Amino acid sequence: MAPITRPIRTTKIVKKRTKRFRRHQSDRFMRVKPAWRKPKGIDNRVRRRFKGQMRMPNIGYGSNRKTRHLLPNGFKKFVVRNVRELEVLMMNNRKFCAEIFHAVSARKRKLIVERAQQLAILVTNRHARLRGEEHE
Repeated sequence: MAPITRPIRTTKIVKKRTKRFRRHQSDRFMRVKPAWRKPKGIDNRVRRRFKGQMRMPNIGYGSNRKTRHLLPNGFKKFVVRNVRELEVLMMNNRKFCAEIFHAVSARKRKLIVERAQQLAILVTNRHARLRGEEHE
């Protein structure tokens, strides 16, 4: 069993906004879905940024470049489809963790997890598709 890999950087992740931006008037009409769309109307209060209206997404809500795309465990995610793609992370196992692609079979998953353990690479979904007896 390889030792648990720890990330290099442990900067605290600070989100400027955790609430999702909702589309204007999506609470009033079922036909208007909540997924964000920029208001384009000439008289629109939200587009004109009137006081008391909902906020629009803009560049100021961006994350810190050092913590952008970081998972809560401190690693960045790298999607792996086979054992060969795991070799890419060999030198970057303190910065990136592997996530096995959703369509990989249980047999191949087992090989990927074993190889990742040899290379001391953290696999986020290593327990997925394991049988009851094998799962520890």
